[in-house]
Amino acid sequence: MDTEQVRLVPWAEGDFWLLERTNSPEMTDHLGGPESEEKLRDRHRRYVELSSGRMYRVTLADGGETVGSVGFWEREWRDSLIWETGWGILPEFQGRGLAAGAARAVVAEARAAGGHRYLHAFPSVEHPASNGVCRRAGFTLLGQAAFEYPKGHWITSNDWRYDLTGEGEGEGEGEGEGQR
Repeated sequence: MDTEQVRLVPWAEGDFWLLERTNSPEMTDHLGGPESEEKLRDRHRRYVELSSGRMYRVTLADGGETVGSVGFWEREWRDSLIWETGWGILPEFQGRGLAAGAARAVVAEARAAGGHRYLHAFPSVEHPASNGVCRRAGFTLLGQAAFEYPKGHWITSNDWRYDLTGEGEGEGEGEGEGQR
């Protein structure tokens, strides 16, 4: 599915309902489980007020129905500042390539924002769907890493990277399975 089949709508005050929808055991299985109402409200506030990067609702380009969320934000990783990305597609819309389309669209947004050469994604090694999204969106697999998310919850994740300069990996290679 092409990025043209999804649109990114900047996260707004009225989007809290989407966080509630994605806070199910099914949607948070690889993220440490559902969050409390207070943590969801804090997350929503961070999304609305994000000063570095941006969160989005993912909508169908044809009809505008909300199907999930995606975003990018700044993070320190291995002594460098990078962009990090993550996404969540509602269960009834999964399996249609919408997450890969949203990931490709957020690559373009991170590239336009500038500031960092790389966009990383850190899905659990035990989450084949999110790792497949990284592969289909053109990220390069760098290897495994211990990753803390949420705070206090350590997982083994894959470190996927997209070179936003277009020099090397990530420029339409598609498979992104090379080790570096």
